[in-house]
Amino acid sequence: MNTLPVDTIPEPVRFLLKKLELAHHRAFVVGGAVRDVCLGRPVTDWDLATSASVRSIQSIFGDTPRYTLGHATVAVIVGDRTCEITPFKGQTNTLEEDLSLRDLTINAMALDSEARQIIDRHNGCRDLRDKVIRAVENPGNRFREDPLRLLRAVRFAAQLGFKIHKDTASAISANAPLLSNAAPERIREELMKILMVRKPSGYFNILATTGLLKAFLPELLEGRLKRQNQYHRYTIFKHILETMDHVKPDPLLRVTALFHDIAKPRIRTKLEGTWRFHGHEKASALLAEEIMKRLKFSNKMIRESTHLIKNHLIGYNSEWSDAAVRRLIKRVGPDFIEDLMTFRKADILAHGKKNNHQEILLQLDNRIQEQLASSPPLHVSNLAIDGNAVMMLTGLSPGPAVGKMLAELAEKVIEDPRLNQPERLEIMLKEMKDAQR
Repeated sequence: MNTLPVDTIPEPVRFLLKKLELAHHRAFVVGGAVRDVCLGRPVTDWDLATSASVRSIQSIFGDTPRYTLGHATVAVIVGDRTCEITPFKGQTNTLEEDLSLRDLTINAMALDSEARQIIDRHNGCRDLRDKVIRAVENPGNRFREDPLRLLRAVRFAAQLGFKIHKDTASAISANAPLLSNAAPERIREELMKILMVRKPSGYFNILATTGLLKAFLPELLEGRLKRQNQYHRYTIFKHILETMDHVKPDPLLRVTALFHDIAKPRIRTKLEGTWRFHGHEKASALLAEEIMKRLKFSNKMIRESTHLIKNHLIGYNSEWSDAAVRRLIKRVGPDFIEDLMTFRKADILAHGKKNNHQEILLQLDNRIQEQLASSPPLHVSNLAIDGNAVMMLTGLSPGPAVGKMLAELAEKVIEDPRLNQPERLEIMLKEMKDAQR
């Protein structure tokens, strides 16, 4: 046990512990809070384990704001802090059994507030010092109790930069198929945490070699050992991992990187000795949508990610007109064009080849910024006249014909923004009306 400073546990948490103890229950801080205290990191979540039942917890904190999570945890709100309180796991209603049933040694420690000591029966402090991820006691038993722990072990290794102990790694491989029994939304949460580490590629390789990817994301494995063409140094699988490493750790960009070439192995064809991937961006967007729905991603994330995937091949060259740049901004959307450019830079870097593509992309980025700075009229809603003016000038009744005329005007204005003045648009409307006679 290690002695702690008296102020290690914040006052609201000490208040909760004291109320449980006054009601003649044992209570301890457990889990991630203890791990973070040992690592000297700020603690964000203070979770408690207690000998009290859920009903007793609810009674003890009957005058305190609270709500129940699932069937075995009560979240109690003290000031601006929410603490989750859970009865001891196991049959004996003891802290000792509770800790023995936790997933990893680094998560199987407790804080004794009275003695101001860390209770560490499974050598979690040692494993933190040695930077090792190790399952508590029997790894196979721990993983079979909750298959999501298979993925959590890799996630903690990724977040902390630790190595997985060989016995734990062997148990992960042996039990990997069980992960398919875990709830998709829980898998997604762990996946996102792995995606958000500084360099996720190494941990995706672990997911692949242990068999975990096969259990929840087999489509990604289809790109292993699949060579590309002269523009790419790496296989499809390695290129995807390199792209994730190169793009900044933003959830939308990392998800986009993960799925942007996911369908390449399925549409790969060889033409005159060269591998071709015609239409892979659209095929990848469709497959990404299917996978993300399976993993219960939000509709917003699915919509935005597949939009970027569908548009990630730009095909820019220096001969593009300003109007072509504006059309690109319109197609992608002003709110997403910067994300697309950020992603595309990472995608090109992940080709692993020295070429001038980065310089060309920088030129496009500069031109996009120039256009955005001038606030070009990109949509019908930006026109200097509206549908009412169209109907008044043409005599048209409300209907599709009005929308068609506005769309034609918008196209002309994208070509030349100087045309977006009421007088000039009215002249064009009259010309369009005369042409229809």
